[in-house]
Amino acid sequence: MRYTLAIHGGAGTIIRAQMSNAQEEIYNAALLSALNVGEAILKKGGTSIDAVEHTVCVLENNPLFNAGRGAVFAHSGRHEMEASIMEGKNLRAGAIAGVRNVKNPISLARLVIDRSDYVFMCAEGAEEFAKQCGVEFEKDGYFFTDHRFAQLMEIRDSDKVMMDHSAEQKFGTVGAVALDVHGNLAAATSTGGLTNKRYGRLGDSSIIGSGTYANNSTCAISCTGYGEYFLRAVVAYDVSCLMEYKGLSLAEACYEVINKKLVKMGGEGGLIAADAKGNIDFAFNSEGMYRGKITSESTAPIISIYR
Repeated sequence: MRYTLAIHGGAGTIIRAQMSNAQEEIYNAALLSALNVGEAILKKGGTSIDAVEHTVCVLENNPLFNAGRGAVFAHSGRHEMEASIMEGKNLRAGAIAGVRNVKNPISLARLVIDRSDYVFMCAEGAEEFAKQCGVEFEKDGYFFTDHRFAQLMEIRDSDKVMMDHSAEQKFGTVGAVALDVHGNLAAATSTGGLTNKRYGRLGDSSIIGSGTYANNSTCAISCTGYGEYFLRAVVAYDVSCLMEYKGLSLAEACYEVINKKLVKMGGEGGLIAADAKGNIDFAFNSEGMYRGKITSESTAPIISIYR
């Protein structure tokens, strides 16, 4: 049985002319390090849910990406993070939202599956659960970067929110999807949301069916984009539905949702997808998406940024 792993580090207006060779190398190295961690698990016969969790942890620990350590600032001046994870075998899922100071939100989402009867926890309640589970917390300084703070200061006195970057519109969510040698799919997604967000705003990354979905009968999906559109379009589950009820292939279903339905609504972004046959698909309607993949049949990982 083969294994597959795909990852993303966000999508948006990512143009080659605006990226230096040095910047490209930094992003490529970050994506490669995440792929290597996930593949090591799959190569040893590990589970897809372990692979996606630990792969996303690597991305959360890298300040390049808008998740975990690199999360953007909310209007409050704090970091409000969200994440979700799902396994395709039993349709078990865990999600957390509005959490602060949790080093790896995706691991907390995993614990919601393993140590509770719930699917979704948020804010102070999720943090209380994290402490009971012995989850690692970090002080505010761990999440502070000059770049992110400057983004907040630029718009804090306005009602605007900002995507991942002021000059380049990027949706800095991170995610992973995997198929293990046992034939099981899993998906995971994590984000810091929007700069200057207020009122406990949540995006699609913590919502099962919108930003994350996995079902052994169809596919595993992790999304990145303008969350409000992905929520309204129920993007991740919609791909699965097209496969289950209309018989579309993975690539056909992803194209239908991302390049037709979402575009018609005015939504921008993309997704990574894997199915039980070992296929991987990257679908995005933006200029670029940080992405990578590796399979048991690969001679080397494939990493891409631009369209």
